Parts: sequence; C-alpha cells; structure tokens
Amino acid sequence: MLDHIDEGKGLQVLSALRIDGKDGSLITIALNVPSGKFKKKDIIKVENKFLKDDDTNKLAVIAPKATINIIKDYKLIEKRRVALPNEINRIFRCSNPDCISNSTEHIESVMDVIDKEGRVLKCRYCSRVLDVNKLKYN
Repeated sequence: MLDHIDEGKGLQVLSALRIDGKDGSLITIALNVPSGKFKKKDIIKVENKFLKDDDTNKLAVIAPKATINIIKDYKLIEKRRVALPNEINRIFRCSNPDCISNSTEHIESVMDVIDKEGRVLKCRYCSRVLDVNKLKYN
C-alpha cells in the first residue's frame, strides 16, 4: 500500500509505476482523503505489487512524503518512507532534445538530485534542470 501520497498525485503515481490493472491485480485508489498530517492525501493499494528501486525513486520524485506499507495476511509487516537518492539512473528522460542521452547512441540518462527537499534534478550530461512535474519516463 502506498500511503501519504501528496494530494492529487495518486493518478500520476499510477501512471509512473505503470499500474493499470491489466495483470488482474486488485487496485484500490483513494483520492483527497482527509489526513491529520497533511490536510488531504491520496492512497493506493495494489495487491501483489512489490516496488523495485526504480519504482521507489519515481515515487520519491512525485510524492516525497509517501510511505510504503507492506501488508501480509492483513497485518502491517513493514513501513518505510521513500527517499531520494543522490542520483537517478535510466528512469527519466532529459527534456533537452539535443542531450546526448536522447541521441541514437543509447546512452542512459543520469539525473543528479541537486535539491532533495525542492526535488530539483539536473541532467549530468547537458546540465539542464528538470521540472519534476513534466518528467518523461523511460
């Protein structure tokens, strides 16, 4: 279960994590739920979905206050907060069409996280600062 997703970001999280229900898993989505901590939050519960590091990094960029709750047999067995790493490889495309990571040379993107609190990413190759609300995923 993904909890404490920033209000209004739940659908963006679903898209970024490619959660669409086509695999037959049960998905529960709650948007704009009252929250004691943040006024409102979004919640996503996905059956049999385990996040990989790339998924956790996407989640940390979109919803940095989110928590990942792992539930087994109706019991919470693990709860962890997402955190941005110092760099994010492969999962985002640079928005600069002239960047070498967008060339035909198949160079994987590398984004340096230059401000974790403000969620500011910068392409290591062309130094473009990226808008986290307009990121494109590989």
